[in-house]
Amino acid sequence: MPSVLIVDDHATFRATARQVLEAEGFEVVGEAEDGASALAAVDRLRPDVVLLDVQLPDTDGFEVARCLCVNGFQPKVVLTSSRDASEFGDLIATCGSRGFIPKGELSGGKLAALLE
Repeated sequence: MPSVLIVDDHATFRATARQVLEAEGFEVVGEAEDGASALAAVDRLRPDVVLLDVQLPDTDGFEVARCLCVNGFQPKVVLTSSRDASEFGDLIATCGSRGFIPKGELSGGKLAALLE
C-alpha cells in the first residue's frame, strides 16, 4: 500500500484519517498542519500520496498542490474538505490533484480508487 502524508490544520481530523487509513492498510508516514510544514514534510518523508485539506491557515491546498506538482519529487495529491467539491469550481481539476474526497466520506477504498 502507498505511504501517505496527512495535511490538515485540525489534529482531530488528522488522527481520525490516520486511524481510518492505517486500518485499511495504508502506511501513514507523517502529518502536517499547514502548507509550509506540508512542503517540508514531503521533501523529508517522500510519501507516495498527500491527503491535503483545501483550507489551511497559511495558504490553500490548491496552491500547495500546485507547488508539489512542479517540484522534482511529485507525490499523488488528493484534496479533502468538509465543504462540498462543487464549491471549488474547477480548482480541483486544475491544481494537479488526483481528485477530491469529502472528509466525512474518507476511506481507504475511496483513496485507492483515485490513485489508480
